[in-house]
Amino acid sequence: MRPAHSTMDRVSSRTPERATEPQTTSTVMMIRPAGFGANPETAASNAFQRASNSGSVEVLARARREFDALVAALRANGVEVVVVEDTLEPEKPDAVFPNNWVTFHAGGTAVLYPLLAPSRRREARLEVLEELERRGVFTRRRLVDLRQRDESDGFLEGTGSLVLDRVARVAYACLSPRTSPEMLARFGLELEYEVVAFRGFDARGVAIYHTNVMMAVGTAVAVACLEAIRGPAERRAVEESLEASGHELVPLTLAQIDEFAGNLLELRARSGEALFVLSARARRALRPDQVEVLERHGRLVSAELHTIETHGGGSARCMIAEVF
Repeated sequence: MRPAHSTMDRVSSRTPERATEPQTTSTVMMIRPAGFGANPETAASNAFQRASNSGSVEVLARARREFDALVAALRANGVEVVVVEDTLEPEKPDAVFPNNWVTFHAGGTAVLYPLLAPSRRREARLEVLEELERRGVFTRRRLVDLRQRDESDGFLEGTGSLVLDRVARVAYACLSPRTSPEMLARFGLELEYEVVAFRGFDARGVAIYHTNVMMAVGTAVAVACLEAIRGPAERRAVEESLEASGHELVPLTLAQIDEFAGNLLELRARSGEALFVLSARARRALRPDQVEVLERHGRLVSAELHTIETHGGGSARCMIAEVF
């Protein structure tokens, strides 16, 4: 792979078409795991994965209970949740995180992404897209398969790598082994997004593996751990981009992103109300003043996800693929 850019990059091959899709949706897809556990192939680049050798029946049972509880919380708050059952074979320990291999976009576009870990590449199943079409929640008119690339171009892991401002057509991206400049440029070209790329590090100085653990962008508010971005020019560019798009910024601390406070997603209830979805652990990490800002813009919805967070290294946002 060619060297990553060392400063903030805006990589876009076309002038974006502004405001062509809404920021939020009231329909989501989630994959109920048939297998679950810590994945040794992903542990090296995911500092949030704190458990190992965990593929037991007990761990799977706890993960499925947590999955069901999040689904129930979303449905109780007016979100249409399409649950697709995972398959036992081939083994897919991270299938509960579908947002990494597929994104859906207004107008019927679906995008498939190249994942770093070979075991995770098994998650991408076209029959899942066909199931959504059978249920009448998505009509595919265009398939962008970013997996068809030169291997030297690296990887891009969906809305793990990309935090999308769908209205302003800006994709925020923290560069890492899972998020390469080359694939970001390809995404920007294919989907007509401007890409704001930067490097981020956690409290221990470890490179942050996915952008969606340190920031989230909603309709009118964004949460971001700007102190994780060490480069002053990169940090300033992210701030200016969020300001230019009219977002009220809720700054997060390094300690808060360790608790998955950045792994948040704004959805929309069928009533039109904005919902901020996050884990109970992330909710507890937020200060009252931060909660107050978020609640000015919508309602917080949370569920306990301890097993999924500890063994899988992902949280609520990672479990949800928005369907437009």
